[in-house]
Amino acid sequence: MKKLIAVILTLVLALSAAAFAEGTTITVGASPAPHAEILEVAAEILAEQGITLEIVPYNDYVIPNTAVEDGSIDCNYFQHILYLNDFNAQNGTHLAIVDKIHYEPFGIYAGKTASLEELPDGAQIAVPNDPTNEARALLLLEAQGIIKLTEGVGLAATKLDIVENPKNVEIVEVEAAQTPRSLESVDIAVINGNYAIDAGLKAADALAIEDSSSPVIQENYANVLVAKEGNETSEAMLALAAALKSDKVKSFIEETYQGAVVPLF
Repeated sequence: MKKLIAVILTLVLALSAAAFAEGTTITVGASPAPHAEILEVAAEILAEQGITLEIVPYNDYVIPNTAVEDGSIDCNYFQHILYLNDFNAQNGTHLAIVDKIHYEPFGIYAGKTASLEELPDGAQIAVPNDPTNEARALLLLEAQGIIKLTEGVGLAATKLDIVENPKNVEIVEVEAAQTPRSLESVDIAVINGNYAIDAGLKAADALAIEDSSSPVIQENYANVLVAKEGNETSEAMLALAAALKSDKVKSFIEETYQGAVVPLF
C-alpha cells in the first residue's frame, strides 16, 4: 500500500509540474549585457520544459525594479545585493532575492590617460553616481593609491570621505550607464561590469580590477534574480533560477566573458 501511495504521489507531482510548465510565460527585466545574453541561454533550457521566457531589456537601474513592484514584469536580473537593499530602503519597495547568480568585477578603464602611472595632477575620474556603486568605485581607487578615504567608511563612502588626494584628482559623478561614454572626456573611469561589457570593454584591458576573491565584494555585489516578496519561491522563479544556475549557462559565462563575469555556482 505504501508503495502504491508513493507511486501515485510521484505521478501527481509530475502532472502538477507539467501543468505548471505547459504554456507558462515568465517576463524578466534585464540589462542588455551580460544579463539579457545569459538569459537567452536560460530561455533555451526553459523552452524544453514548455516555459517561455520573455526578456525585456532596460538601460537603467530604476525602472526594472519599479516594474517588478507594480507587477508589469515578473522578475528582474540586473542588480547586486547592496543596490537591491538600498533601493528597497529608499523607495519602500518589496523586492526579494530569488537566488545569487554571478559577480561582475568593477574595473578602471583608460580615457584620455593611458595608465595609472601617467595620471596627471588634477585628473578627472568618472565614477557611478548611485551611492552603492560610487562607494565601490572609490574603494577601488583607494586600493590603487590614488586617494585615501576616511578610515572605516567602507561601503558608505562618498567623495566627501576623501581625506588624502595627492594628485588632486576630480571625482566626476555620472549616471552608471554613461560611464563608458565619459571616457572621451575624462582621464579614467571606474565602470560597472555590465556597462563595460555593453561598451565592448574587456576585463583584460582594465588598468585595475577588483579582487573577486574578497568575501565583502561577493557578499554585497553578487548579481541576483529578484522577484516581488511572496513570489520569490514560486515554481516559475525556482525554474528560472535553476536554468540560470545550469552547467550550460556556467559554460556560456566562462567562455563568453573570460573573467568579466564570474558565476557564483
